[in-house]
Amino acid sequence: MGIEIVDDVYSLIEKFPKDERFGLISQISRCSVSIPSNIAEGSSRSDKSFSHFIDIALGSSFELETQLTIAFKRNYINKEQLTKIEFKIQEFQKMTMGFQNKL
Repeated sequence: MGIEIVDDVYSLIEKFPKDERFGLISQISRCSVSIPSNIAEGSSRSDKSFSHFIDIALGSSFELETQLTIAFKRNYINKEQLTKIEFKIQEFQKMTMGFQNKL
């Protein structure tokens, strides 16, 4: 699910204005990639350490939601695009929090 979110995000940001390359595009791409990357890195650790990496991934997912809302407010994405990606992010968050609670 995290990798799907990254793929969706990259499809969205390729249409952003070029002058956002070092601003919002950079922030959005980094935090989206952070989501599956932290889960992958934490998966080889102890349950306690893994939970910490999951916390980081979840934090990145909330950060991503905020940045996408900013992109919507700046008219870089439309309401339909925002709603679709937000739904996927929120599903990821629910699944991940449920998994984390079982660790």
